[in-house]
Amino acid sequence: MKAIIVAAGPGSRLMPLTSEKPKCLLEIGGKPILERAIEVLRQNGVEKIAVVRGYRGDLINYPDVTYYENPDFGNNNILGSLLYAEDEMNDAFIFSYSDILYSSDIVAKLVDGAADIALIVDVNWIHRYEGRDKHPISEAELVKVENGRVVKIGKGVVKPEEAQGEFIGLARFTKVGAEAMRAAYHRVEKECPTTTPFQQAASLKTAYMTDMIQELVDTGSLVKAVEIEGGWMEIDTPQDLAEARRWFASDC
Repeated sequence: MKAIIVAAGPGSRLMPLTSEKPKCLLEIGGKPILERAIEVLRQNGVEKIAVVRGYRGDLINYPDVTYYENPDFGNNNILGSLLYAEDEMNDAFIFSYSDILYSSDIVAKLVDGAADIALIVDVNWIHRYEGRDKHPISEAELVKVENGRVVKIGKGVVKPEEAQGEFIGLARFTKVGAEAMRAAYHRVEKECPTTTPFQQAASLKTAYMTDMIQELVDTGSLVKAVEIEGGWMEIDTPQDLAEARRWFASDC
């Protein structure tokens, strides 16, 4: 099993903390966020890890990791960053955001899943937004699930009262799932001009991962939800960072 971690964005909401380094290198409990993700993945037998670098990528240097560069990180988004590592998508892989913390058992649950495309979905998501005023619910990547199958996903796509959970930014693709995603990306790339909207994005270039997942759902791919109840955190604002540091301090 391999993993691709997208770590290209500048983390502008965490300025000035990210003025000289990417947010994946901010420390939580004495370790950078990215280092914690690498450790948890390796604990679950994920031996090959690739990281897509962009903003201050020169500072991301972990041993036994393959690196891909996104020189256009200021103009594209997560989906575009991921495709810089397309060479790694010739087999099954785990996809991960670089600004999330997650426990080892969440990865284990994902690895054990049988679906060609599986997403980690937190069904206890609403509690994470209590007092989280710097990152409102309107920005949550909410998911609507029917009989275990994802039918809608994305910011503003699913109403909070209709959501079964929140996509945490961790997914698994089998070889079949990876091939479906690559085919969908290149089909849209060929058919649509750069100014044409793609799902909820202004264009394919600025699309989120959830836009591609919705495209796969809309074109018939089976996307399954792997449900969890907490055990993870997103670090998007100084408020999130402070909460994560309190969380780790309380566990010590």
